[in-house]
Amino acid sequence: MKNQTPHTHPIAFIGTGGTTAPLTAHDFGSKAAQLWRMNALGLDVPPAFVLSTTLCGERREGVVRRLLEEGLGFLEAATGRRFGDRRRPLLVSVRSGAEKSMPGMLETVLDVGMTAETARGLMRLHGNPRLAFDCHRRFIEGWCEVVAGLPRAPFEQVQRDLIAAEHAGSEQGLDPEALERLAARYLDLARDGYGASVPADPRDQLAEAVEAVFRSWAAPKAIEYRRLNHLEHLAGTAVTVQAMVFGNAGVRSGSGVAFSRNPASGAPGLYADLLFDAQGEDVVSGRRQPVGLDRLGAVLPDVAAALAEGVAALERHYRDVQDVEFTFEEGRLYFLQTRAAKRTPRAALKIAVDMVAEGAITPAEGLALMEGVDLSAVAATRFSGDAEPVAHGVAASPGTVSGRVAFDEEGVRRLAGAGDPVILLRPDVATDDIAALALAAGILTSIGGRTAHAAVVARQLGRACVVGCAALVIDAVARRARLGTATLTEGDWLSLDGEAGSVFLGRRAVVSEQPEAELAAVNGWRAAVPA
Repeated sequence: MKNQTPHTHPIAFIGTGGTTAPLTAHDFGSKAAQLWRMNALGLDVPPAFVLSTTLCGERREGVVRRLLEEGLGFLEAATGRRFGDRRRPLLVSVRSGAEKSMPGMLETVLDVGMTAETARGLMRLHGNPRLAFDCHRRFIEGWCEVVAGLPRAPFEQVQRDLIAAEHAGSEQGLDPEALERLAARYLDLARDGYGASVPADPRDQLAEAVEAVFRSWAAPKAIEYRRLNHLEHLAGTAVTVQAMVFGNAGVRSGSGVAFSRNPASGAPGLYADLLFDAQGEDVVSGRRQPVGLDRLGAVLPDVAAALAEGVAALERHYRDVQDVEFTFEEGRLYFLQTRAAKRTPRAALKIAVDMVAEGAITPAEGLALMEGVDLSAVAATRFSGDAEPVAHGVAASPGTVSGRVAFDEEGVRRLAGAGDPVILLRPDVATDDIAALALAAGILTSIGGRTAHAAVVARQLGRACVVGCAALVIDAVARRARLGTATLTEGDWLSLDGEAGSVFLGRRAVVSEQPEAELAAVNGWRAAVPA
């Protein structure tokens, strides 16, 4: 059955002994199709099985349960571990994957299979108590938010209270015993505050997590994203169940996102954000401040070299700039996802011109990469005159914009409705904010990295975006913020330079400069390539 083509069976397998025919994005989602391809290219990919997009519509629980048992059998054989086992437990991630990439719009549940018993087994297997209890509390957090639909804020408050009581500074400072208590407090909050209980049976956990990921296809943010990007025709999401690898296993472990070229400017060279001792959601959520590739090179040069080599190989294979998610566990690198990178119009132009000039693609392929790119939006912009920035952050999406300050979707709608450009100020931007992102002219956040899902969406929408501005402190209830020594209230004017990561008070004039050489190159291709 594992060697049947994807079209004849609603489950496929990725890894040694897995499905032999390439997976199609239509049947098994883009994410799984690229996992299959990365595995075939010889990159280190954790084994996985995939449930077809056809199951996203009308489903019968018995059918899905039978497919899950078949898939678990494959993963257990591939890893030498058993799901729910007390001594050698297999943990899995449950991920979405539509035919077209929808960054951050669908749900993921990590560390599925964690219980009090498997936590002890994971501890024995890795000799790392902190890993075991960190995975347990992470699983409970994810299950409560994604599967049970509980609000995140009360759980974050429980965590903040424990961090303060332990004088830990952050969650990274909590020791194993404190993490074990944190997991217990999460369970108490879910039960006593909301009448929700996390399943003790790992198979029930998996079935419910799969159902939640399928259900996320109909979430308001996912529907809005499909509307904005004209993807209403997509049939649904597939679900990929993959053996966990642990970026939170210590100082020689971590997770990150890498682009084969800069998706904001188009500049050549690897562009990456990562966190040590972290799982992938820590990076793409934008709730922690990542570090760059230079830090990985200093600490784990072999991993940095393997990452650069693997990402370059993917760009050569796909003949397009790639957005790659990765994890490294105890110095071993794993590739978890690749996709064509979302890029600004300006970056799209430079990337196409550079790749043709390098001989990496043909002029005809360069024109294909430019298809749908708005050439009226490729100008580089800057503020005229001299002024001192009031603050700096991380440049996440280029553009220079002046707008009135708003702190939520309601404020954005009100000010935009009056005809003014709006800059959305947030501590971090969740993908739940997609409607506000679409209406705003710019985004400024106090934390987060340039590869967070929200920054990716901002680039795709062509919005100027500066993240990780430490000088920004927001009081959302009072609808005001402190930016250095200045105080901002809703409706005040602010200016962002998304190229330099600079923030200015007040309104500023903008100067545009067209990339004449790149535009001339594209016109030359059009003249030379037959229609």
